[in-house]
Amino acid sequence: MVKITAIIPTFNEAHNIEAAIKSVDFADEIMIVDSFSTDNTVELAKKYTDFIIQRDYEYSASQKNWAIPQATHEWIFLLDADERVTPELKSEILSLLKKPSLTDFDGYWIRRKNDFMGTHPRYGGWNDKVIRLFRKSVCKYEDKHVHAEIINNGRMGFLKSKLYHNTYISIDHHLAKLDRYAWWQATYFDKKTGVLTPYHFIIKPSWRFFKHYIVQGGFLDGFVGLVVAYNQSYSVFMRYVKIWLLRRGLK
Repeated sequence: MVKITAIIPTFNEAHNIEAAIKSVDFADEIMIVDSFSTDNTVELAKKYTDFIIQRDYEYSASQKNWAIPQATHEWIFLLDADERVTPELKSEILSLLKKPSLTDFDGYWIRRKNDFMGTHPRYGGWNDKVIRLFRKSVCKYEDKHVHAEIINNGRMGFLKSKLYHNTYISIDHHLAKLDRYAWWQATYFDKKTGVLTPYHFIIKPSWRFFKHYIVQGGFLDGFVGLVVAYNQSYSVFMRYVKIWLLRRGLK
């Protein structure tokens, strides 16, 4: 059976870390990549693994690409602390690790079951997928500050079971997360963006709302779909507001 390393990046994830680690208890090795948490994340993690490394946080892709080569095993399962491997997904992964066909691919897409405001939106772009099972020798994350995905020159397969993703703690927490993402995106998009115009502040946010609410069917998720579409629109608007601020040395 092929051995596997589970990697969990953390920063102040005391409320998540134990459940996250328990969900990857099938891994032969569990690595915690901590960004110097100020809560008791590390102390809780030590109950389950001694493989804890720390590094100042730059951005998600940088942190993950730094950690991946330090894994002992070739195959990696990367789990964010707010995600959980379901029993069905665990069973599928373990079955796959026993099969020669595992190496037909360099990595595997996994669809996520996203929890938001007590529901599981099915539309509006929230029925997403991520690459979380992959070979470290040929896969790495693209150098993006937000929503980076694995890049490689090989073939990618699909797993049938879903990864549970608890995206929502409270509306205030969610808005704070959008605000952080907007700053990271502003840093990334600043050099790629020319003169800021009403196109950036009106047209692009409006299109994002229309895309999530109408094109991707967010309206079918009821009120939650409306909130999702609005928040996505707001995040685009704030990206350009923050670029405007950055260019003036403001926050």
